[in-house]
Amino acid sequence: MGCVEIRGISKFFGEVRAVDQVELATNEGEFLVLLGPSGCGKTTLLRMIAGIEEPTEGEMVIDGRVVTNLPPRMRDIAMVFQSYALYPHMSVYKNIAFPLRARGMQKEAVRKKVEWAAGMFKIGRLLDRKPRELSGGERQRVALARAMVREPSVFLLDEPLSNLDALLRTSAREELRQFQRRVGVTTIYVTHDQVEAMGLGDRIVVMSQGKIRQIGTPMEIYQWPADTFVATFVGSPPMNLLDRGDTLLGFRPETFLPADAVEGSEGVLTYPFEVTYLEYLGAERLVYGNVGEKSHARHVVSRLPGSLTLPLEAGKTYPFAVALRDLRRFDKKSGLYKEGGPS
Repeated sequence: MGCVEIRGISKFFGEVRAVDQVELATNEGEFLVLLGPSGCGKTTLLRMIAGIEEPTEGEMVIDGRVVTNLPPRMRDIAMVFQSYALYPHMSVYKNIAFPLRARGMQKEAVRKKVEWAAGMFKIGRLLDRKPRELSGGERQRVALARAMVREPSVFLLDEPLSNLDALLRTSAREELRQFQRRVGVTTIYVTHDQVEAMGLGDRIVVMSQGKIRQIGTPMEIYQWPADTFVATFVGSPPMNLLDRGDTLLGFRPETFLPADAVEGSEGVLTYPFEVTYLEYLGAERLVYGNVGEKSHARHVVSRLPGSLTLPLEAGKTYPFAVALRDLRRFDKKSGLYKEGGPS
């Protein structure tokens, strides 16, 4: 089945609450991403699922079986670390075969399993090489093959792409998602990179200071953030926030456009937008500036598509607007999303 249920899990290091009363359950076969800044508790939570860390309180359940006090080898999980943790003195073949040999599997059965995993990740030609002879992307594939050869019910990934360069990371992300869909193993993936989270996850768990701030699909997390932390952590540039009494009005940069380009049957909100800086990125422009009176001006960002060629100059003010349907309201004191829609 491959379902993980986390019941009131906490982990304390002295006075520090690294993970604080987390409640979470995966769906069978889903790709679940734990997203948050460094120190938010996501890796600690993953290590408790794996059995590497022992929770201070709470219960861990895998496939309906309580595993809170069981060692990693008895949890039917496989984990890939950020460093890949390959044995440098072993060949790729022996690295992949290691968990099978540790189980006492017969030599011929090991060979078939290794060849199956190597074929899945297209690394058959590398089986005789040592890890030092491999590129970062090849090492990542070896680590994944070594984990998958065990055919676990749950697959745990701790930032496995962070050591790759940007171009390779993009292709590796695509390969990883296709692989996970093909094998259908429940996967829990830790990252601080929101692009990875949005591109990989069926659902995203946004964490901060040991707590879960929101769980949802990438679209839900992006379009309807649960609070101002999620609103400003997810999205690049982040959501703009403007004061209005006891409320913060939030809107994404791509919805803040020159007034003539904004349509909204429910109405629009228009601001004089003083441009301070423009960034040309090819397919789009980022326009930085201020709205409001100078003494209370708030910094905001607009993302303009390449098809919108309106000339803009730094130092000048233009009417920009956002449709009311694209506004999100947050309580100014608590930061929580305010029910009642985008009015």
